[in-house]
Amino acid sequence: MRRGIAASALVASFALAATACGGGDSSGDKAGGPVTITWWDTSNATNEAPTYQALVKEFEAANKNIKVKYVNVPFDQAQNKFDTAAGASGAPDVLRSEVGWTPAFAKKGYFLPLDGTEALKDQAKFKSNLVTQAQYEGKTYGVPFVTDTLALVYNKQLFTKAGITEAPKTWDDLKKDAATIKAKTGVDGYWGSTQAYYAQSFLYGEGTDTVDAAAKKITVNSDAAKKAYGTWLGLFSGKGLHKADTTADAYAHIQDAFVNGKVAAIVQGPWEITNFYKGSAFSDKSNLGIATVPAGSAGKAGAPTGGHNLSVYAGSDKAHQDASLKFVNFMTSAKSQSAIALKNSTLPTRDDAYTDQVKADPGIAGYGTVLAAAQPRPALPEYSSLWGPLDTELPKIAGGKESLDKGLSNVELAIAKLVPDFSK
Repeated sequence: MRRGIAASALVASFALAATACGGGDSSGDKAGGPVTITWWDTSNATNEAPTYQALVKEFEAANKNIKVKYVNVPFDQAQNKFDTAAGASGAPDVLRSEVGWTPAFAKKGYFLPLDGTEALKDQAKFKSNLVTQAQYEGKTYGVPFVTDTLALVYNKQLFTKAGITEAPKTWDDLKKDAATIKAKTGVDGYWGSTQAYYAQSFLYGEGTDTVDAAAKKITVNSDAAKKAYGTWLGLFSGKGLHKADTTADAYAHIQDAFVNGKVAAIVQGPWEITNFYKGSAFSDKSNLGIATVPAGSAGKAGAPTGGHNLSVYAGSDKAHQDASLKFVNFMTSAKSQSAIALKNSTLPTRDDAYTDQVKADPGIAGYGTVLAAAQPRPALPEYSSLWGPLDTELPKIAGGKESLDKGLSNVELAIAKLVPDFSK
């Protein structure tokens, strides 16, 4: 999953307007000529998209009767743009859908069920938990494309210089290490994010979540959640702990500081591996440490299971759907996923894509070790939307403009409107 990466993905607003009439509109297809499908790719425009664009050309070369209109859509805008376009019967034929969007759009009838189609003919070769995460009410609405989770990434040289020989296992350990790193190297030991997705691990560390989907109960303002967010808040102040950045460019600021050795550790996903390697601190790839996100007081550690599926618009005509299914099958094949992994250092979703060459990538290998601790999302179409209220309130809390109690109360009220059948 990708959060707050708009800075590097702000592209093609005019192209979006031009392609908003994708989907079932075949006005651009000449009689007897190739079918043109539109693909909205939500990947990072700089370090991921070129690999996908090269694969599109490869697909077109092998399928002369299909043309692919490629559009890179900023991730933080794509969900709303697709929702609007699909509601007006003008959505793209294929969407790179974040795993949390897939059940939500399926519930609205925007996605085509893929069971038994060409797109999902290799279903048995994909990791079963990722296929399950692409399902809604027993049907599969996306083919797993890339998977990810968050990890504590750290600068091994700075840790070694401070005399620290292993990654911290708990948030308390991290606070101690940050103070030691500051004292020994002059560099901050940790810089946390105010974004809800990155704060999710603190909830898991206390054995809770924003909601209890099975019990239909809102838990974001529970005692356990308050303790979790209290720990999160406490990591913005103290020796070696960088203060909260609540600006619109916070993501870029944190990333830049880490890759250039100005902070020793952050929490980040594998989609930034190639950017890590471009930084001065990680010109030697072996300097990048990757560990499971620290555990909370409940002794639990882990981060959300993220990633993206390729989904097909249900509003397209048969010719466009058939072409889209063939395209999705090609893009999610073992060959394509291996090529993507080698170029982008992202994690494949099928076992046969993990070739020896792919597994040799230190970033992929490192994140592969933390995937076991990744927490699956509940089968709740509204689940990803629940982070929206938190993204509004957490920066206020971290910036000292609002108390933790007030902020979580506001979040609880906002979530109650998103899942009105849940109790508090």
